[in-house]
Amino acid sequence: MEKAAFKWAIIASAVIGFGACALAQDIDVGKIEYLSSCAACHGADGKGKGPFGAALKSAPTDLTVLSKKNNGVFPVNAVYEVVDGRTAIGSHGTREMPIWGYRYRPPEAYKLKQADDYVYSPPASPEGVVHGRILAVIDYLNRIQEK
Repeated sequence: MEKAAFKWAIIASAVIGFGACALAQDIDVGKIEYLSSCAACHGADGKGKGPFGAALKSAPTDLTVLSKKNNGVFPVNAVYEVVDGRTAIGSHGTREMPIWGYRYRPPEAYKLKQADDYVYSPPASPEGVVHGRILAVIDYLNRIQEK
């Protein structure tokens, strides 16, 4: 009887574990980052029509035509520098106080501690965490480009 119960516990654990893995694969980190940090101005679809866009002095960029405007090539480096703050965009805030706080800033701008972010835990590098977030957003933007 104990063997059968143990066997079923193992099977149930495996089924639950495989189910969790399948759900984890369905998570789109880039889309989540985009929706939480960019969609308010650029819109959920990236076309520049977010709910806060109307409050800005200049209309937010349509992020779905970046490749089209760059001869069919997605401008990875240019987008990276906009997101991390090296290329100034007025509506993104000043370098001293960017709209995203430290979320997408170069790590030398802020000294992250373990308690600062739920994603970061030792021995992870704050640089790697920030770089990963930026690349996730860039990957998502690349995937929503108009063909």
